[in-house]
Amino acid sequence: MGGAVSAGEDNDDLIDNLKEAQYIRTESVEQAFRAIDRGDYYLEGYRDNAYKDLAWKHGNIHLSAPCIYSEVMEALKLQPGLSFLNLGSGTGYLSTMVGLILGPFGINHGIELHSDVVEYAKEKLESFIKYSDSFDKFEFCEPAFVVGNCLEIASDSHQYDRIYCGAGVQKDHENYMKILLKVGGILVMPIEDQLTQILRTGQNTWESKNILAVSFAPLVQPNRNDNGKHDTVGLPPCAVRNLQDLARIYIRRTLRNFINEEMKAKGITQKAPPKRKRRRCRRRRINTYVFVGNQLIPQPLDSEEDERMEDDNKEEEDKDHSETLKPEEPPRNLLREKIMSLPLPESLKAYLTYYREK
Repeated sequence: MGGAVSAGEDNDDLIDNLKEAQYIRTESVEQAFRAIDRGDYYLEGYRDNAYKDLAWKHGNIHLSAPCIYSEVMEALKLQPGLSFLNLGSGTGYLSTMVGLILGPFGINHGIELHSDVVEYAKEKLESFIKYSDSFDKFEFCEPAFVVGNCLEIASDSHQYDRIYCGAGVQKDHENYMKILLKVGGILVMPIEDQLTQILRTGQNTWESKNILAVSFAPLVQPNRNDNGKHDTVGLPPCAVRNLQDLARIYIRRTLRNFINEEMKAKGITQKAPPKRKRRRCRRRRINTYVFVGNQLIPQPLDSEEDERMEDDNKEEEDKDHSETLKPEEPPRNLLREKIMSLPLPESLKAYLTYYREK
């Protein structure tokens, strides 16, 4: 599934295409997509395909097409502080983007059938927290992943404000999914080849809306144990943050606000990293046809306009090439600089920076 938008050269280019095609429509969703580079979730050797609007699968590792994730993020109508459950959380790509919108007081849980994929998701999450330039620009709700079949969730599990299921749901499992949702909550899942948004309007009432025609692999049916019963899966606990963690959140928030106010007073705006300029596509020339003997032979019809376009394209390519030769300065991490300048013990500075290495 995918191919709804043209391929991009990098993550920003892909997001531009998704915006232009109206798959991304809100600022918060756009910011989350730009902050998480889709290519970071691909295995080495496959990254060339990361910015195409196509699904990707290697073994148990799977990523849906970007246009699908865009529609899901928009349909969930995410807000800070909500609880989110990802049924079939996979690589953690979607859960990490969701965490950037939920903020530090949300709940972000995922359940995934394959243990090797959960390990892969945890590695990618750790890499994002330690190395990504985007981490310090957001207040983050870190995802927690468990291994299990989402059709075996314990009946006494808590309910969620937002739920997404990344596999095809059969009609007889639809009510099972709905019960996991709080009243007023939104569930997005594929049912009968339609990505569907379901709003729980009351204890026993729901409203459904079809979003997009899709094709998903169906949910894997659970196995029975020796007693003929299904094993139940416990979801992560909804833990309350401890005082130390709360202090870190508020110190970072205060410093971030101070930096923004300081820059505003000086009339300085933080520059976004430069985007790679799109190469202008050369239009095909109009062909004219002439008879040579008994054959009809196409011949290009040259014109002054074609020549001007070729000259313009060549100038733009030369200009782009010269710009790429200039070394780019790495973006400054002002929050980290402010933390490291504080008169605090090094161990406390490391804690405030989440032990990040840059």
